[in-house]
Amino acid sequence: MNNSNDSSKLLNLPFRGAGGRGLTKRIIPCLDIKNGRTVKGINFENIRDAGDPVELAQFYSQQGADELVFLDITATIEKRKTLVELVKKLASNINIPFTVGGGITSAENVAELLQHGADKVSINTAAYKRPELITEIANVFGSQCVVLAIDTKQEEDGEWYVYLNGGRTKTETKTIDWAKQAVDLGAGEILLTSMNHDGTKNGFALEITSLLSNTLTVPVIASGGAGAIEHFKEVFEKANADAALAASIFHYKEIEIPVLKKYLQQNNINVRI
Repeated sequence: MNNSNDSSKLLNLPFRGAGGRGLTKRIIPCLDIKNGRTVKGINFENIRDAGDPVELAQFYSQQGADELVFLDITATIEKRKTLVELVKKLASNINIPFTVGGGITSAENVAELLQHGADKVSINTAAYKRPELITEIANVFGSQCVVLAIDTKQEEDGEWYVYLNGGRTKTETKTIDWAKQAVDLGAGEILLTSMNHDGTKNGFALEITSLLSNTLTVPVIASGGAGAIEHFKEVFEKANADAALAASIFHYKEIEIPVLKKYLQQNNINVRI
């Protein structure tokens, strides 16, 4: 079984330049998991089935994805064993790094997931409610292990606010403020999902992605809105994202990763072929 010390996977981890930023742009399929199946929605609603997560993970690994993100979108502590079993299956079937999120509330949760093959963990609501969780995980496992996921929505006042609980609960915290605080606490990467753009296929949220990418000292993964091959070029060139994450366009084979990477390379965007 592959584990977090597997050298074949570590070779694929993003190279860190000055300030912790990656030099090579990464393409990351996302698998949202509900009851053991991959699902996808629009604007965080209208969830539908998208396939077996292990089969999809194997496919993406073979296609040349740089990493995978695996989110148990309805995780609770009671379902933790189900998540661990899926992590074990994933780790034994792929050779690229993958991040796991959903229901993580302690360093002990993280230890269990890493022991079973995850390379990084994604935390969201639990970190917002108890920010010291970020530091606790970073102190034990290193900042590079901590991916802070932020679900954000632009409101009528033009500001982008943090949402919790899978996009169901609005806060009064501005996204840029929470991102800065999280990095100061030890987050090594930000996974930024625009709820306004999620599943729409109209392109990434360039404004808020650019703000975070050009303000923070850690890599920013853009998520939400990918629908065309040009959208990836835009988010790398115009928003300076370090990585771009997508789900449905990959799950339903609307865009194939080798084609996408060739296109990006032809447009002078540094990707791993």
